[in-house]
Amino acid sequence: MTLSTLVDKRERGFLDGHFLIAMPSMEDHNFSRAVVYICAHTQEGAMGFIINRSQALSFTDVLLHLDMVGDDEAIRLPESARRFPIQSGGPVETGRGFVLHSDDYSSESSIPVSDEISLTATLDIVRAISGGRGPRKAAMLLGYSGWGPGQLEREISSNGWLTCPADERLIFDTPLEAKYDQALALLGINPAMLSREAGHA
Repeated sequence: MTLSTLVDKRERGFLDGHFLIAMPSMEDHNFSRAVVYICAHTQEGAMGFIINRSQALSFTDVLLHLDMVGDDEAIRLPESARRFPIQSGGPVETGRGFVLHSDDYSSESSIPVSDEISLTATLDIVRAISGGRGPRKAAMLLGYSGWGPGQLEREISSNGWLTCPADERLIFDTPLEAKYDQALALLGINPAMLSREAGHA
């Protein structure tokens, strides 16, 4: 699924606004111990963002790369902009930036994902953040995670993922290194309890 598909969709899918939590049996290294926030889930596939992967770039690096500020302006950015988190959202289109954010910010290009969270992938939100006028809570993610028709369902049935409704606090307020264990805690699961083998009756 692509971003354009997400824009075109009219109804929320079953897993929209849910977390995928990778099981220890996950073989794809891109998703080892990953927590993924699903933004769109339809018959055409699924699209979301890993929310617990660090990214070497800083927000200042991004602004400089986009020629939105010069070196002199970069050192005068508001503290909120200098500390703004940049994360790795997944292995697809890793050079493209997306901002997940609280619904107190909206533009013509903002896409509601849930009642509390929206997605914006245009430069207007980058300008707003750099000027200290951005949303109350937000994170920029480079790249996204995507699945073709039926692919995610097969991975879930093969014991690749656990699912649960998303928690905004875990997306925006929890340290990256704590998100995996805290996502499991939403389901009442201790990581030590998880088996690498699928359990089928």
